[in-house]
Amino acid sequence: MEALIQEFFNVSVMVRVAPMILRGLFETLLLCAILVPIGLVGGLGTMLLATSPSRMARGFAVVFIDLFRSFPPLVLLIFVYSGSPFAGLRLSPLAAICVAFFLNASSYYGEIYRAGVLSVPRGQIEAARSTGLTAAQTFLYVTLPQGLRNVLPELLSNTVELVKLTTLASVISAPELLHSADLARSLTYNSSPLVLDALIYLALLWPLVRLIRRMEQKLGAS
Repeated sequence: MEALIQEFFNVSVMVRVAPMILRGLFETLLLCAILVPIGLVGGLGTMLLATSPSRMARGFAVVFIDLFRSFPPLVLLIFVYSGSPFAGLRLSPLAAICVAFFLNASSYYGEIYRAGVLSVPRGQIEAARSTGLTAAQTFLYVTLPQGLRNVLPELLSNTVELVKLTTLASVISAPELLHSADLARSLTYNSSPLVLDALIYLALLWPLVRLIRRMEQKLGAS
């Protein structure tokens, strides 16, 4: 038992590698600060295409959503990072992560937005139009706010999944939290850095998971 504790819960090892782990945490938070906003904006654009009166725009949105929801995120990341030089581009790990996760996140967020917008009763839209609001004003002030409220738990849940997907960045040696913990493990010959990594992710994401559950219960009761 003592050997197990020394291998997985060695406090002295955790303290020694803490600066390296904190640098990885900073990189992970930076990735999240970039990926979540661009995913939300990309998803909004995808939803606008998917609900457009233009048949061509809707068709493009359907293909985009289905394609990038079907691609495994890891495969997409490696494809963007390793395949870009063949197209004459040399993307940095950060740029490759942004491109790959923008495509992936936009498809998922777009479908969530679309479900929210379609959940708004048609009568409320017609009532808003009857007051003199234009189609754009009705969408901005009536349809979108209500649609977002209806799918807010799903948006937060997808955001949690996106944060967890940042661990895939370690595959292309981006210095995020998992990569830093694995490097610390290889330097110390001890698994405690990986346990510390898991505890940090738990501390970051567990409150969000609990918040999502409470929101789902509140919406279900209303």
